[in-house]
Amino acid sequence: MSLDRIKIALQYVMPKHAISRLVGKFAAAEAGWFTTQAIKYFIKAYDINMDEAKLKKASDFATFNDFFTRELEDGARTIDNNPSTLCYPVDGAISQQGDIEQGQLIQAKGFNYSLETLLGGDAKTAEPFQAGKFSCIYLAPKDYHRIHMPMTGTLREMIYVPGDLFSVNPLTANNVPNLFARNERVVTIFDTEHGPMAMVLVGATIVASIETVWGGTITPPAGSDVFRWTYPANGSSAITLNKGDEMGRFKLGSTVVTTFAPEMVEFNTTAGPGTVTRLGKHYADIVKSV
Repeated sequence: MSLDRIKIALQYVMPKHAISRLVGKFAAAEAGWFTTQAIKYFIKAYDINMDEAKLKKASDFATFNDFFTRELEDGARTIDNNPSTLCYPVDGAISQQGDIEQGQLIQAKGFNYSLETLLGGDAKTAEPFQAGKFSCIYLAPKDYHRIHMPMTGTLREMIYVPGDLFSVNPLTANNVPNLFARNERVVTIFDTEHGPMAMVLVGATIVASIETVWGGTITPPAGSDVFRWTYPANGSSAITLNKGDEMGRFKLGSTVVTTFAPEMVEFNTTAGPGTVTRLGKHYADIVKSV
């Protein structure tokens, strides 16, 4: 058996939730010298560019979570302000992107997964995105782990979907069926001037939690039920985020899947699977408005 096959087999049998929660406790702990040494090791192991971070030294961070969700220095990323374009929501690399065909998204060669399942199992939630577009971006451990808005939108619904915590790296994506529709995730649905947009924040092994700017820590709640929250479209309680605004963050990294209504956007033609993404750069063009 090859090493890759062993790695995949181990993911099926290891107690992924227990390990992830244990790592989460350490990541949230103010462990002084030990925390600083862990951060130093991580910076070196993953060749992280601290020059672009607002805080530069390992000792500047009280917890590993503070380091992992570190803020960038002002000017480190520039948001494309063209009103006819979308900007990348994260630093990472495109796993797959393209058309949603017959309710299916491409995960990897030979593997598709269900749009309806990805968005929480409700046909009405998925219906506006059927025959639309999707994009899946993987965040590596070295990447900046705050998630931003690719376009201006008003939050209409948030859905927490319990699930597994498989790793979401390319090896697993190529070998574990339905990966993004089986892992724990937070689904956010936005109304925009150009149509509906979903942003799905997918959990993974040792992802201690997922946060949003409006709800704080969303995962992990107790139990195994799907939870739904709805939000007003107008008035003082409406949550509208502008293009480039932070909308959430991963405490230890994962994947973001975005979906769009039919004929709403066309992705940057120079980008595809394997393309490195940088927050704020040209992601897609708006081709239709509602």
